[in-house]
Amino acid sequence: MPDFKSLGISESIVNKLKSFGVAQPTPIQEKTIPIVLDGIDVIAQAQTGTGKTYAFILPILEKINPLVSHVQALIVTPTRELALQITEEFQKLTDDISGVDVLAVYGGQDVDKQLKKLKKNVQIVVGTPGRLLDHIGRGTVQLSEVSFLVLDEADQMLHIGFLNEVVDIIAETPTTRQTMLFSATMPEEIRTLANKHMRKPQYIQVEKTQGPAENVKLIAIHTIDRAKQATLIQLVETHRPYLAVIFCRTKRRVSKLYEVLKSHKFLCDELHGDLSQAKREQVMKRFREGEIQLLIATDVAARGLDVEGVTHVFNYDIPHDSESFVHRIGRTGRAGTKGLAITLYSSDDRPTLDMIEKELNIDIQKQNIGNTGSNQKDSQEPVKAKNNQGKKGEKQIGSSGTRRDSKPKASSRNSGKAKSVKSKQSISNQAGGRRDRKSSTTGSGKSRRSK
Repeated sequence: MPDFKSLGISESIVNKLKSFGVAQPTPIQEKTIPIVLDGIDVIAQAQTGTGKTYAFILPILEKINPLVSHVQALIVTPTRELALQITEEFQKLTDDISGVDVLAVYGGQDVDKQLKKLKKNVQIVVGTPGRLLDHIGRGTVQLSEVSFLVLDEADQMLHIGFLNEVVDIIAETPTTRQTMLFSATMPEEIRTLANKHMRKPQYIQVEKTQGPAENVKLIAIHTIDRAKQATLIQLVETHRPYLAVIFCRTKRRVSKLYEVLKSHKFLCDELHGDLSQAKREQVMKRFREGEIQLLIATDVAARGLDVEGVTHVFNYDIPHDSESFVHRIGRTGRAGTKGLAITLYSSDDRPTLDMIEKELNIDIQKQNIGNTGSNQKDSQEPVKAKNNQGKKGEKQIGSSGTRRDSKPKASSRNSGKAKSVKSKQSISNQAGGRRDRKSSTTGSGKSRRSK
């Protein structure tokens, strides 16, 4: 298998990647990086979680000129959260490179603060369509000399309704630019966009839309609507996630479930489109740092959010289609770690579940909530938390500690230290453990938690 150096990445960046615990390129990186370094336009179709961010960040950093002060690279993303993530990855790789500055521009943030930064030498801009057009209209962002344009999560921008804005942004960039388009799916509108605005692009496809990664265990549990809340609470107590994302279909259902879980003293918070940007950033910061273990969210969190240590995904409401299922499940099992995804479904939901299985060619293990005892063959299946807490030989995924106690037990504080991405999985297998909410170094550069 080739390494990053053989793909054309400089030794200084390779060493920086190794310090993050990143030594081998993923398939999308392996196929995309050499093409981008050759100056060829790229259409890359790959699911979330395949490493596409480094597929465009690394070659851009190789080709950026720190001596030139104008905007050289523009990355357009559908959500503010994804813009912040990409910006953070750029900053981690350029923190010791003089002259390379990166700026995230997105709605909900203080415009004056962005304007002050834009007056400085910024070579890389990462932004959402609405705020980018706002700056273009103000004349505060000049894209006439952009060399690299990245359209990330293009199908999501189409889904949200940003396609016209994206076209307007493209019109502000020179036709000589190199364009990279990344998308999980390729709707006709995206193909049309690519054909019109890209120059003989090379098409790359990795892991076409299919079932979640093999390292993610899938379970579907039959319940009834009025028992959903109690079922979810039992499952959380049973599996004790290190970190978990709980998906609901609507903002209203997210808020309702959040109030219920909060009243039961779980460490949780909500994430949906009605929150202010400042609140959304605060929630994600707390989630990444382990101050909350349960993030109740709409599908706004299903795309692009890469949070280390998410061991579980709970589909409180079954998604409408197979694509949404894949992207929700993609929040766990990142970077080859193990994950568990549990979908709650009623009898009325069964046709949707069958459709998801058929389209993705997968077989999801079915259970009834009353048939999840620890005597079953797979030790990862739900068990009664109170009866099995701390049992020897128990192999529950993500059993890193109770969720309700506001104060950890003294003996739990020293139950283990997170040393790397791999060690996090072993941490999540220590029943009854808790963790302090302090950062320490991990394989991705910055740890969110330590025990």
